[in-house]
Amino acid sequence: MFTNYQFLRIVAGISCVKLLFLPCYYSTDFEVHRNWLAITHSLPINQWYVDTTSEWTLDYPPLFAWFEWLLAKVAVFFDPAMLHVESLNYSSSMTVLFQRLSVIVTDLLFAWSARLCCLEVGRRYGVGLVEPVFVLLVCNCGLLLVDHIHFQYNGFLMGFLFLTYARMLQGRNVEATLWFSVLLCLKHIYLYMAPALLVYMLRSHCLHRLPGAGKVLWKVSIKAMVQLAVPAVAVAAAAFGPFVMLGQTGQVLSRLFPFKRGLSHAYWAPNFWALYNAADKFLAVAGRRSGWYTPRNVTTSSTAGLVQELEHEVLPPVLPAATFIITALSMMPVLVWLWRNPYKPWCAVRASVVCTFCSYMFAWHVHEKAILLVILPLSLLCVQEQFEARTFLLTSIVGHFSLFPLLFTAHETPLKISLWLLYTLLCWRMLSLHWYPMDHHRLFHHGLPNIPLTSLPQTLYLLGLLPLLLLQVLSLPSLPFLPLLLTSLYCGLGLSWAFISYYWQLLHLDSDRSKTA
Repeated sequence: MFTNYQFLRIVAGISCVKLLFLPCYYSTDFEVHRNWLAITHSLPINQWYVDTTSEWTLDYPPLFAWFEWLLAKVAVFFDPAMLHVESLNYSSSMTVLFQRLSVIVTDLLFAWSARLCCLEVGRRYGVGLVEPVFVLLVCNCGLLLVDHIHFQYNGFLMGFLFLTYARMLQGRNVEATLWFSVLLCLKHIYLYMAPALLVYMLRSHCLHRLPGAGKVLWKVSIKAMVQLAVPAVAVAAAAFGPFVMLGQTGQVLSRLFPFKRGLSHAYWAPNFWALYNAADKFLAVAGRRSGWYTPRNVTTSSTAGLVQELEHEVLPPVLPAATFIITALSMMPVLVWLWRNPYKPWCAVRASVVCTFCSYMFAWHVHEKAILLVILPLSLLCVQEQFEARTFLLTSIVGHFSLFPLLFTAHETPLKISLWLLYTLLCWRMLSLHWYPMDHHRLFHHGLPNIPLTSLPQTLYLLGLLPLLLLQVLSLPSLPFLPLLLTSLYCGLGLSWAFISYYWQLLHLDSDRSKTA
């Protein structure tokens, strides 16, 4: 039994660890959120999505703007100067204290919703799994690195995602729809998993297959559809309604979907497009040196470290519409699989992971931090099927490693490496105890050395991260972006393998083993 005392002890412990990161380096995202505090506090609502005093304009959905507005009501007691729109790059000690504490406090929502999901894991697969899975979630090193050092509010947002999962697992679909609608109006990146949840709600809550031979007939429950539509429409109307009335719908949407930013982020997220970009670079260099091909003249460097539009030299250019189509097509098999497995909320969780992975691999302008949207839900699944444990372990190790370029200062280097290694050891320990209870110390499989829950090739691949880490630490003044390029490519290969293998094994999961999922 996972008691309240155990819950509070773990949350208090990890919160104390987060407090130790208060004086650490923070990224430009710190100034981004400070500026949003100032915009929502100092300007009228009709200026929120128009103001360009700072280059860090408001580009999250309206509910997140109101969240910043609420935070500003507290921030004024710490340092009112941080709430002036003209206070660019303002970072007084009280401003840093407030923003760091705001992330720690709002993380409590994630802890609570994670506990609800873990209780559902325990109810289905054994109460002894509740605490280990909860520890894997709240101690996730990616959240520690990105939220509490780099600076963002991913834990707060994940709280709404896990609350959606919890209500769905409890059979409370209307409430799940409400919380997911709130999440989308807080940060639209969660559209990545929306197709899976939409298909699940439609098939399991609104449609019923009529018995009988011959042609398949479906009965649509209008009442059920209205039950789901009301909270979704109400949340969207509350969030976007004021801006529609102000005639700023187009302005808001242009901020939310800035397609001019280019195919890839400054540091290429390790996905399919990173491999595509690298192939283009290789062909361009090979073409120049061999003389067999003259690449197109381009003016944009894909490794310049700036948010800009990337132009390919040899391979065909990629348009936003093409990435949308490819992403949608890649999701189709798992959506069909989910349609054929109705009334199984754990199947919906799995499908949401795959849809998110598809978006991470193929969508337009993906950020490297988006891998957390895959890793954290996988934490709930890694104790249910062994192939999911293997996928979680590989994705966690490689995905968290791919976040290292976000923390490039010398002082944070030992910290990020230590957090990564400690969390990796925690995952190995807990999963080995679960899947190999009588042999969890083994480092050999069929007489060959390997990391627990990984094959020999995977072990060799993971060990290859160590020289790459050394290259990151040493850096090369003459080739400053080479470590970024190699990190993106090497991690892209590992995450691509994790994506393909998980997708394949999920679609071939024995229906008898998942009949109660």
